[in-house]
Amino acid sequence: MNLQPKTKTEVYQGDCLEILRSWPAEQVDLIYLDPPFFTQREQKLSTRDRRTQFSFDDRWQSISCYASFLHERLTELHRVLKSTGSLFFHCDRTASHVAKLILDEVFEKRNFQSEIIWHYKRWSNASHKLLPAHQTILFYTKSSAFKFNTILSDYSPTTNVDQILQRRSRDGSNKSVYARDKNGEVIYAGAKQGVPLSDVWEIPFLNPKAKERTGYPTQKPILLLERIISLVTDEEDLILDPFCGSGTTLVAASLLGRTAIGIDIAHKAVELTRQRLANPIKTDSNLLKNGIEAYKNADTDALSFLTGIPHVTVQRNKGIDAFLKTTVRGVPIPVRVQRSGETIREAASALYKAARSKRITHMILVATEPQPSLFEIEIPEGVVLIPSVAFSITRTIEKLKTEEAPNSHCQQVRTDCTANV
Repeated sequence: MNLQPKTKTEVYQGDCLEILRSWPAEQVDLIYLDPPFFTQREQKLSTRDRRTQFSFDDRWQSISCYASFLHERLTELHRVLKSTGSLFFHCDRTASHVAKLILDEVFEKRNFQSEIIWHYKRWSNASHKLLPAHQTILFYTKSSAFKFNTILSDYSPTTNVDQILQRRSRDGSNKSVYARDKNGEVIYAGAKQGVPLSDVWEIPFLNPKAKERTGYPTQKPILLLERIISLVTDEEDLILDPFCGSGTTLVAASLLGRTAIGIDIAHKAVELTRQRLANPIKTDSNLLKNGIEAYKNADTDALSFLTGIPHVTVQRNKGIDAFLKTTVRGVPIPVRVQRSGETIREAASALYKAARSKRITHMILVATEPQPSLFEIEIPEGVVLIPSVAFSITRTIEKLKTEEAPNSHCQQVRTDCTANV
């Protein structure tokens, strides 16, 4: 029996264990699963319009019950996977240790390939622990003859010229060194395309306004699944997600020209997956396209005026340069530094517009360029004008220059006193 869906993507409702038991062996090229994480709570989230709520119960009687649940299903998944196939198990810190032990048993330790760290930025309320900012994906294969497509990435900014140009070799002590010929000349490594992908992936988490967000509580970004699929499969290969949830794996597979099957026990999840497949929407990541440095556009010259003052730098805002690390009655205090060639009125207006949209009542504007009647200029309510040190020194010097010069008698006395000393 050949397990091939009638269409490019198919979705089944039910317990994946029962469905898998009816399938023939060695049919699937890639299995990606994002099963319950043993969080011991009900996972719930609503769509943006609040009309639909998705949920699933991740509460278990014991860790042994959870382990038994995984073991049964992983055993069947191992059976239906091709000898050249791969499995990616998505988990987090709550039960990754349990999953790793089971996977080592079912797939054998020798077929463990990588522990992938999916790293992302997320905002959270303060707590008495480190902020969780990653999840783990355990990469196993069924044999050593697995399909793998090398993905190259850019060189690190710390990479030097020699590392790019020269070939590496091993010396008599098996130490890695730069290769040289018998005359001591450099041996070049040839065309350089980049460095192989590492096991730490920085892919943005789906933000609340992302176009592809559905409201499903554990939805993963399409970009993450596209990377996994591209790494170990080719076009027309068969991909299986036995806990398909919102259907991200199937959408990513469809976009990449693969065949895919999804299974989920929840009726709402299956319906959501089918809706997404009928109208696939992918959110592009400007962070991945442009790099994180592209977002660091704070004015360093302006921020230099805040040296010594505890503050948080603000990126990508035309009106606010920073927020002070202190507050007024719990409300943050934004700061703007006047730019070269900018009038006080222009700077104050930019600060006011940016701050008032956030319902902030107190703002600080640092004046850097002397202007006539500085503190008589009409500025928006709530903006406090403070002269910078450079501004104050400049004004002081100008004032001293315009003062009446000391009389000649005093000058003579100072000269005489100096001579006596």
